[in-house]
Amino acid sequence: MTPTAPSASSPSPAKPPSAPLGAPAPAPHLTHTVANQAAPRVDLDEYAANQPLLEAVRAYGGGWREPELHEVGRLVGSARFQQWTEQAHTVLPVLRSHDRWGNRVDEVDFHPAYHEVIAAAVRHGAHASAWADPRPGATVARAAVFMLFGQIEPGHACPVSMSHAVVPVLQRDPEVGRDWLPGLLSRRYDPSLTAPAGKPGLLFGMGMTEKQGGSDVRANTTRAVAVPSDPSGRAHLLTGHKWFFSAPQSDAFLVLAQAEAGLTCFLLPRVLPDGTRNTVRIQRLKNKLGNKSNASSEVEFDGAWAQRVGEPGRGVPTIIEMVNHTRLDCVLGSTAGMRQSVSEAVWHAGHRSAFGARLVDQPAMTAVLADLALEAEAATWTSIRLAHAYEADAGEEEQLFRRLATAVSKYWICKRGPHHAYEALECLGGNGYTEDWPLARRYREQPVMAVWEGSGNVIALDVLRGIARTPRSLDAFWAELDSTAGLDPVLDAHLARVRKELAADLRDPEAAQTRARATVEGMALALQASLMLRHAPAPAAEAFVRARLGEDRGHQYGILPRGTDAAAIVTRHADAR
Repeated sequence: MTPTAPSASSPSPAKPPSAPLGAPAPAPHLTHTVANQAAPRVDLDEYAANQPLLEAVRAYGGGWREPELHEVGRLVGSARFQQWTEQAHTVLPVLRSHDRWGNRVDEVDFHPAYHEVIAAAVRHGAHASAWADPRPGATVARAAVFMLFGQIEPGHACPVSMSHAVVPVLQRDPEVGRDWLPGLLSRRYDPSLTAPAGKPGLLFGMGMTEKQGGSDVRANTTRAVAVPSDPSGRAHLLTGHKWFFSAPQSDAFLVLAQAEAGLTCFLLPRVLPDGTRNTVRIQRLKNKLGNKSNASSEVEFDGAWAQRVGEPGRGVPTIIEMVNHTRLDCVLGSTAGMRQSVSEAVWHAGHRSAFGARLVDQPAMTAVLADLALEAEAATWTSIRLAHAYEADAGEEEQLFRRLATAVSKYWICKRGPHHAYEALECLGGNGYTEDWPLARRYREQPVMAVWEGSGNVIALDVLRGIARTPRSLDAFWAELDSTAGLDPVLDAHLARVRKELAADLRDPEAAQTRARATVEGMALALQASLMLRHAPAPAAEAFVRARLGEDRGHQYGILPRGTDAAAIVTRHADAR
């Protein structure tokens, strides 16, 4: 319709009142100009920007996958991906226990952005690419993909990690695994709750802990009763609960329950082969400290159908392989968080001025940023070295090494994560303390890596158990460090002290447990220092060794040895632009 001009009788449009004669015209509504704020850190290649990760991937055989790693780096560094992250964390998952007619459905509804994030991670093989194409360096490359996605959005990493970690368990029990492995190895993501046989891709979760037991899973009370009509003896009905049941939207879960032969591992699907829902009742979603994008829950099983995996009564030995791989991913996730913290802190300091100079150029701030960067680099080399020990072609010595190195690294790097995130947050001042910037979210997220799959004491005592059960694992750990013997007197002295004290403690079980944390800390720092001496630029490696092991080491970040070229360290960890 074409508008017509107003008639003579039509009211004239209102005009703004004129200023009195001689008065100044009203000023525009502008109180101040926004200045001295960092521009958004978007639209860059996060893989290319992370020099230690790039070098570590090449050093440990994953360089053949670099084209895809750069593709992932550009994706997670894009403004679009960061918008997905923001939406996934601000529009929270919602439990829908019943449909509109009153039928029990036990579904979790997510913002579409969460599905975009996890679909991208699956498409690039963050979950199972190392199993689908187990060539040399595949596990290292998969670790890098996982870290790049987790650096920007950590919530989706939980089901991605568990889907990676369940594969070796199912490979060892092909009678069960044959129905599930093809979907796990797929790079297609399908969030619908439908029969697994008809889905193009599958994801897994895990349920181990219960209210009364926590880490003491042998205290579990969930009961598993064999289905008499199943001639194989595999099918059971489970009744009980799980206190932490992560990613309840997954297609299936490995769980522990008490069967006739004792604590046994079971595969519990969300949807049965005929398309009906299994009786997994989601009681509520956890009100977590950390990420809000992914759902963790409490559930009850009411005669839920499940298949036994592994030998009857051998639940812990069966599921421990999955636990070991998720512990590896805890290390990777904490390290990814450190990288986000460093990159955001350095970016802010490079674009913010105070007291007449850029923050990054002020010596006290430069020292803090450099120390945070050293921590992240040591964690990166440790993470990728550890992933290398999980390669499909890893020999016996590598397998022995990873038995202790996984627990040692999980204990130390995950413990360092929260303090590291806090110190980086402080570099942003008040901005860092608000949820509009990513480091407040990262600070809340880092503790979960230390708690998940064994908190501090559980992990430290597991190192002692590993030494007692497999003494050769300790020999393999020391052998890893022999490659740098004689390169640095500070490390040599530290290592000699740790070995002497551990030998004495092992003769006294009570002393060994009392000092378990000190032992594992000493082992972890020795491993990190050795890796830095082997791979990092010499000035950075020397600074790390003396800042962590030297006589004048401090307790906070920013306390570096005299003569450290802090600016050069910061430059190594800054974005090229």
